[in-house]
Amino acid sequence: MRVAYLAWDYPPAPSGLSTAAREIAESLAGAGADVTVFTLDRAGRDSAGGVTVAGFALRPGGGLARLRRWGAAGHLAAPLAFRHAVLAAHACRPFDVAEATNWYAPAVLLAGRRDLPLVTRSSTPAIFTRDAPETLRDRLDGWAADALERAQARGSAGLIANTAEHGAVIARTYGLSGRQPEAVIGLSLPPEILAARDAPYPDAAGPVRLLFVGRAEARKGFDALLGAVAILADDAERGAVPPFRLDLIGVPPADLPAGLSEAARARIHALGRVPADALAQAYANAHAVLAPSRYESFGLVYQEALAYGRPVVACAQDASARAFVGAPGAGPLAREATGPALADALRPLLVDPALRQAYRSRALAASGRFTRAALAGETLDLYARAIAAARSRARGHAPATEAPQSR
Repeated sequence: MRVAYLAWDYPPAPSGLSTAAREIAESLAGAGADVTVFTLDRAGRDSAGGVTVAGFALRPGGGLARLRRWGAAGHLAAPLAFRHAVLAAHACRPFDVAEATNWYAPAVLLAGRRDLPLVTRSSTPAIFTRDAPETLRDRLDGWAADALERAQARGSAGLIANTAEHGAVIARTYGLSGRQPEAVIGLSLPPEILAARDAPYPDAAGPVRLLFVGRAEARKGFDALLGAVAILADDAERGAVPPFRLDLIGVPPADLPAGLSEAARARIHALGRVPADALAQAYANAHAVLAPSRYESFGLVYQEALAYGRPVVACAQDASARAFVGAPGAGPLAREATGPALADALRPLLVDPALRQAYRSRALAASGRFTRAALAGETLDLYARAIAAARSRARGHAPATEAPQSR
């Protein structure tokens, strides 16, 4: 099977979407598929992990680069670039299927094609990742992004969600009919992270080291995180909890608010985006991982932390946290995404090394749940159903309604 995979970026780019893209592409290649990744984060052609990587970064000063700066209409720049690159390759040697994320609809201009069925694997919709609009331009820009995502999802030959709860959110958000072939498929982790279960746990000497991996946004619970640190920093000043430090991966110093207390700021190390080896070392150094997201489509950080055997402090508001952290007892869940609630959940971990070890054991037991073999097999099965549905439509027959399959 020839697969065109559309990715905003691809490793070594250190983003959650790029990590997911590599897992999907390399798992499919490992199962015998011929995969070409089309990405905007580079130029030129290369290969890695059995996957062809075709980069076509927008030319600075070119028409699409200029279009991208426009509000609302700018969201069409990348889909136009993806469409041109994929269809040029498709004309030379046809693909059987294309796959893309829903996030900002990179494949919206490929949706509905009968000669190249499109499968959309849904991440978090853009509407959940934006701040509230402050101007008319912002509102129009957000409206355009949401409309394009909706059009791509509705025009897809098949749909994939990372969890059943996430699939239900996607269906409600985009107003889907339920007639497309669907599947619930969890993401795997890179082999090097799965091997991290052998990483030794830090001893109790010195400050308790905490880690946050993500962006400084409300969906990630960053406001709650800073609120909890401020509370616990005051506790540490009074000797009520032991000394601690918090490393922030993905958050540059400029993203820290000006009103953050000096006591809290002294315990925070904002490291910005880091390469994969530095991220691995940060996980290895951590006594616990803080991931107080209000909503995750899957939660790769949960899975990475479990693979390292690190207790995860998450938020009960997120269904994925309840499933992957709360259910196996791999860490405490804050009752809500607020500073006081998160501080209450974290405080016992700071105080009690034995409790950290107990959570570590349960984290290790819960890790490794999702493998590349399962990811590839379930994805190829959904591809086959999407291709069959597209062919049925091309012959003028309405495809049978299929309920989402929980894997």
